[in-house]
Amino acid sequence: MSDLFEEPAPGQNAPEFTVSELSGSVKRVIEGEFAHVRVRGEVGRVSRPRSGHVYLDLKDDRSVIAGVMWKGVAARLATQPEEGMEVIATGRLTTFPGQSKYQIVIEDIAPAGMGALMAMLEKRKQALAGEGLFAADRKKPLPYLPGVIGVVTSPSGAVIRDILHRLRDRFPRRVLIWPVAVQGAACAPEVARAINGFNALTPGGAIPRPDLIIVARGGGSLEDLWGFNEEIVVRAAAASEIPLISAVGHETDTTLIDYAADRRAPTPTAAAELAVPVRIELLAWADGQGARLSRAAAQAVGLRGQRLRDLARALPRPDTLVQMAAQRLDRAGERLPAALRAATQGRRVHLARIAAPLRPSSLSRRIEAERRGLDNWAARLMPGLARGTAQRREQFDARAARLRPDALLRDVKRKQQDLERLSARLGVVAGGQVQGWRDHLEALERMRQSLGYTETLKRGYAVVRAGDQVITTRAGAEAASALEIEFQDGRLAVGNRPARKKRTRDDPPEQGSLI
Repeated sequence: MSDLFEEPAPGQNAPEFTVSELSGSVKRVIEGEFAHVRVRGEVGRVSRPRSGHVYLDLKDDRSVIAGVMWKGVAARLATQPEEGMEVIATGRLTTFPGQSKYQIVIEDIAPAGMGALMAMLEKRKQALAGEGLFAADRKKPLPYLPGVIGVVTSPSGAVIRDILHRLRDRFPRRVLIWPVAVQGAACAPEVARAINGFNALTPGGAIPRPDLIIVARGGGSLEDLWGFNEEIVVRAAAASEIPLISAVGHETDTTLIDYAADRRAPTPTAAAELAVPVRIELLAWADGQGARLSRAAAQAVGLRGQRLRDLARALPRPDTLVQMAAQRLDRAGERLPAALRAATQGRRVHLARIAAPLRPSSLSRRIEAERRGLDNWAARLMPGLARGTAQRREQFDARAARLRPDALLRDVKRKQQDLERLSARLGVVAGGQVQGWRDHLEALERMRQSLGYTETLKRGYAVVRAGDQVITTRAGAEAASALEIEFQDGRLAVGNRPARKKRTRDDPPEQGSLI
């Protein structure tokens, strides 16, 4: 003590201390008396600066103690302290001279029993549920038969062996294993990185992207399973684009990842059963469906065949349908020759009636009159053209006599030559036109002869006349008193005879009955 304290000044009984000396003395006393303590209390304010240290308050209903956890200690903790959590902190008391206060340097901190962990778990569950991470409409359906299955678990535990064995028994699939720690401080970050890593794989890349993710772990205490209750794991499971099955713990164990996953399996083995169907059952189902399809097809064909036969019985026989049409065709065939003969005779009579007014004498007179008129026009045209040409020539000669210059004489001669050429061309054109009219008249004459009845007479027919009237019916011939028949080579007059009386139905027959 003599080294620590100075001697008192003369006239004073108490020694004097500096501030640092007093703070250091207090620090040594407190650290010596409370080198190792365990404190139970509720976590108050929690601060996590970028340095990695954790500053918090431990309080009860009457007092508060400041606490600090250095970066290395905070990283090793299995359960991170949260505000309102009841914990047991182990450490040592010390002072902080810069602020004249004391604090506990925490070397370990743990929840104060199961109640504290459950209270913190319930509080975190409500907060995450409030964000909608556990909503049912966010759940994705599992693929019926995934091609690749990603498993997030420990590679050395029995869990992965159970999953692989169950997949091999039901339906072998390709499995990708992402090894992680399934408990301890490294559990939560590694599981979150594994889920995000599977989602980050490129479809069709060198490493196939899983169609389904299984996060699995065996059973354990609440503290052992606490890594799957961490917020980072829950958010990674909720954000996964690949359907995810949570198989953490046994059937009675529940973690927050179970609420965020698309499906929860009570055990890892059950997760494998949810992932793939049973191959044998699928084959049996396919065989059953094939048999049902065959039976249905056979039954459908049979029903339609029976229906077709029923409809066929209601229809008439084909020969019955054809018989009526065949009978009508036969009748029409029998009536056709007579109808053709009647039509031909009617056309012949109609042609004879039309050709009768076209007599050769009238046509000849008309053609002769046209020819005479044409000759008159030609006779009048040629002298007129000659007189016109002579007059033009005389006029040109008179003008040429009056105009003596050589240029005018040459011009007159040129025009005189032009006039002679025009006169010659006009004569040629006029002669051609007259010839065309003559050819046209000759063509009309040939047409008249071809359409006239004289050509018909040459084919063996005859024209019967009674005076100037052409007789075309038997009744007209019987009624006429005298007939004249014209043949190809001339006409023959039939002598006068009394007109035959028209017979009535009451007159006796001209010839007696043979019966």
